Amino acid sequence: MADVAASPQLAHRGYFTSVGDGPRRVTLPGRFAHVSDSPYPCVRRPAPLLGEHTDEVRTEWTTPAGRTGVRAEVSDRAPAPALEGLRVLDLSWVVAGPLVGRTLADHGAEVVRVESSRRIETSRLMPPFHGGVPGVENSALFGNANAGKYGLALDLGKEAGRAVAADLAAWADVVVESFSPGRMARWGLGQETLRAHNPRLIVLSSSLMGQTGPHSALAGYGSTGASLSGFQDLVGWPDDLPIGPFGPYTDYVGPRLALVALLAALEQRERTGRGAYIDVSQVESGVFFLSPYCAHYAADGTVVRRRGNADEALVPHGVYPCLPERGTPRYVALTARDDEEWRRLAHATGRPGLASDPALATADGRRAREAELDAHLAAWTAGRTAEEAESVLQAAGVPAHLSASSADLCADPALLHRGHLVRLPHPVHGETVVEGPRAALSLTPGSVRRAAPTLGQHTAYVLRDLLGYSEERLRTLEEEKVLV
Repeated sequence: MADVAASPQLAHRGYFTSVGDGPRRVTLPGRFAHVSDSPYPCVRRPAPLLGEHTDEVRTEWTTPAGRTGVRAEVSDRAPAPALEGLRVLDLSWVVAGPLVGRTLADHGAEVVRVESSRRIETSRLMPPFHGGVPGVENSALFGNANAGKYGLALDLGKEAGRAVAADLAAWADVVVESFSPGRMARWGLGQETLRAHNPRLIVLSSSLMGQTGPHSALAGYGSTGASLSGFQDLVGWPDDLPIGPFGPYTDYVGPRLALVALLAALEQRERTGRGAYIDVSQVESGVFFLSPYCAHYAADGTVVRRRGNADEALVPHGVYPCLPERGTPRYVALTARDDEEWRRLAHATGRPGLASDPALATADGRRAREAELDAHLAAWTAGRTAEEAESVLQAAGVPAHLSASSADLCADPALLHRGHLVRLPHPVHGETVVEGPRAALSLTPGSVRRAAPTLGQHTAYVLRDLLGYSEERLRTLEEEKVLV
């Protein structure tokens, strides 16, 4: 946290902000997205005291001028997806950008994904692969991040290819791009140029460090973002090297916050008729999730440290070994959130004496004997399957769950009940499986309409049907090897 707080890149972008006065003054991460022409401050006030604004809000509710909300009329027609009719040009790579377009497609947007065989999209070459066999059309990662999109093969290294991209930007409501900062401008496709031709256009740029600042040119994936935002140093055992969270963590944090900013820009466009430019930094998105630790460091210099599976407030709190399953280690995660849950946990694990021990009646008392309690729980779980330990503890009212493998997730009854895993026809594999929409909307439900495109699968459809290109122009582009 000390390194994050001293970052010259974050300082240049004015990332941290202080609000409140006196003892309530606090320094926090500010805006997680830079939005052009935004009149709103990033943080307006500190967190409220209990009931602090009750009178103010009640007065606003009872004043006619305060009741300005617009209620949507409920229609008897069959529900349509929330973003039906939205047109999106997706020029992004790997995961952080494509996940934004994936969510838009889930909820009805028409998303055109641009790629080229001149430089194969990185995620197409990343595992897991169908059948365990690497191949351009075999990546399940690419398939999950791009389901529902149309695929256009286009060489942006050629002027004619960039001209097609400009036509698509004029067609689109939204452009999502994740090239290195400055690349789009050097191609003549910078946000100023695109928005000059299409004032209602919203351009979303996703990059590691943001479009401005001394480190803006730094390239990298979410693993680098996790390190720069502070996550890498927080995960691991106190007396060992940091191991960081699994995978490129900020690749999955960044697009969630980028989506919020994009939806807000769409709402603003409905009111004003103007588009916007949104600059999202993966690192800033990551730091935003560590706001409490940033505030603590700014207040008194406390630097949060690794603590393994332990928690700063809850005791016990950990992951414990269970009986192996077909030679594979298995674990269960459990905790006691309060003193009553601790007593239930002690009884459920066969040690009622611990429940009645006054020295263990509080979290502070249990923390003083944490090693002893961890040893007891590990011995109890070691004689049971993960499923059995989970069942016994949940029945006793103790929060517990097996540490799920990918196989466990595929069989998880909650995910199955919600239809989260979706089987789709695939032109190469016959069938593929992707995750469904991440939110279940009651009036405007989303769905996955098709598998991710094979390379260039919808090129003719996009150019002929969406852009209205003539057959002669298509032939010319093919002869010039632009559609590759």
